[in-house]
Amino acid sequence: MAMLSSTGFASIPTWSSDGGCDISDRKLTTLKDRAKEKIQMAHSLSVGGGGYVCPLLIREVFIQVLIKLQVCFVQCFSEADRDIMTLANHWNCPVLSSDSDFCIFDLKTGFCPLNSFQWRNMNTIKGTQDCYIPAKCFSLDALCHYFSNMNKALLPLFAVLCGNDHINLPIMDRFLSKVRLPLGAASSKGRRHHRVLGLLNWLSHFADPTEALDNVLKYLPKKDQENVKELLCCSMEEYQQSQVKLQDFFRCGTYVCPDALNLGLPEWVLVALAKGQLAPFISDALVLRRTILHTQVENMQQPNAHRISLPIRQIIYGLLLNVSPQLENMSWNSLPPQTFSEVERVNKTIKTSIVDAAELPKNHCDLSKLTELSLARRLILLLETLKVKQTILDTVPASLKLPIAVTCYWLQHTEAKAKLHHLQALLLGMLMGPLHAMINSPDKKHLREDGAKMLYEELQRMKEQTQPGTRLDLDTAHIFCQWQCCLQMGMYLNQLLSTPLPEPDLTRLYSGSLVHGLCRQLLTSTSVESLLSMCPEAKQLYERLFNATRAFAPAALLLPKGKSNSKKKRQKKQGTNRSKNRVGTISDTRCWYEASNRFGPLMVENMEEHQASELE
Repeated sequence: MAMLSSTGFASIPTWSSDGGCDISDRKLTTLKDRAKEKIQMAHSLSVGGGGYVCPLLIREVFIQVLIKLQVCFVQCFSEADRDIMTLANHWNCPVLSSDSDFCIFDLKTGFCPLNSFQWRNMNTIKGTQDCYIPAKCFSLDALCHYFSNMNKALLPLFAVLCGNDHINLPIMDRFLSKVRLPLGAASSKGRRHHRVLGLLNWLSHFADPTEALDNVLKYLPKKDQENVKELLCCSMEEYQQSQVKLQDFFRCGTYVCPDALNLGLPEWVLVALAKGQLAPFISDALVLRRTILHTQVENMQQPNAHRISLPIRQIIYGLLLNVSPQLENMSWNSLPPQTFSEVERVNKTIKTSIVDAAELPKNHCDLSKLTELSLARRLILLLETLKVKQTILDTVPASLKLPIAVTCYWLQHTEAKAKLHHLQALLLGMLMGPLHAMINSPDKKHLREDGAKMLYEELQRMKEQTQPGTRLDLDTAHIFCQWQCCLQMGMYLNQLLSTPLPEPDLTRLYSGSLVHGLCRQLLTSTSVESLLSMCPEAKQLYERLFNATRAFAPAALLLPKGKSNSKKKRQKKQGTNRSKNRVGTISDTRCWYEASNRFGPLMVENMEEHQASELE
């Protein structure tokens, strides 16, 4: 975003993103398949293979960056694709995305895949001070021209015949096996791009979707034709203009979403969702009474890291009950009263678990009036959930109160199995934000020449040393994954309660590379005391953070080094654990956003060259 801003691209900066799952829940199968894929990729990374798994809090970090850069953004109520297409056509501007579905939408000025941007190749327009970043722009008109000037209204039918996120009918394999597709194999065993090219060539012979659909149905049994036609037509509508006018949000701060209004949700909830102040997790729990718990690079032999934050989620679910009669009458909502379902990792697959919502006092059970509760009462509910007394946080800076409260919660749960160096590494990592503020504060210029800058640079050096390929301690990774799960749900509860505690700056709160590097250093050559000796201000802050958390730590965690084992025995044990639990983390060269791009082949510049290279 900083690069786009520097080129003037963001002179009218806007960003639109998906919200919760589609309320029709037609994508559930796709979402579950993706969850399984992520588990396999996380497992691959955990044992030294390749893959790409987004950090758990990437959405929250991204929103904070947008706010810092003053980029206006809206979070759509559910799937954003149609709303984004409608907005882009209203503004006559291209769409920037990693979703190849935008190859199918009829966009007036095209679609720029994010992975086509040459981010490090900023250029200046000759004779001006204007800058630009080279990128590719996909044009639907150019695609249709390539395929004998086919009617672009046929593209949605092409998408649903290929199978998209909303529909994947096994019976379509019958059609694809019987129809004679030019340029490629019709069999499902053939390469995917052959089918894509062949299907586009086949469709180009028809004048419109009605004629093409009739010809598709000829290849199916008569008893199935009506049902298939209805499903295909319904799925094709997903590529049409949306009734939602997102431009209203950017003009006056609100917009009308018919789907959301029909559910009878409180006005403050709709506003908070649109502004990104409530996460899609909340809308999924609210509307579908189902959530998906995303897998991290953790120890797959242990229970999933989200188990530790279950009590926090149960409080969230308790606050979301009894919202509106419309939600209670939803046809798919067949769960027992007071329960929610969670899609979670069990070993290396997924399982749907039924979870009871927490019982809350009556004055907390009306979501429409939750914002009317006093700040003190909302804070009490938050801190009681995290099992922390307010006095514990009195000496903690406002920006770190929530992370420290979450850390206290994390330490109290035996699932975490945290050790002293894990806690120390987390707290040292939390100093990065305050150190950055010290260094850049105009009132503390002298600190630029003393310990604050030295310590900041030393921590940065440790972070940079932990690069892809560095061996990963799986037990340590799992422990930090558990902490992140606690922080995520602590933040979601805090947001639902209208932030009785300030939201922390996530961009400098936690870095996996840094805490893993610190753990290695603390176990071998470095002590907290020696590290902080260069900056008294940071040492004082660290001691306040440590003292706030130590009361919640198990007694064994605070035992001095060497109390129960000799140095030799400790080193031997560490060596054994490392050989068992440390593995490589070779990074996959592909970008995380290239996964599941069904229509990626359409973005190839020269289809004939691509086809020839694949055939070779």
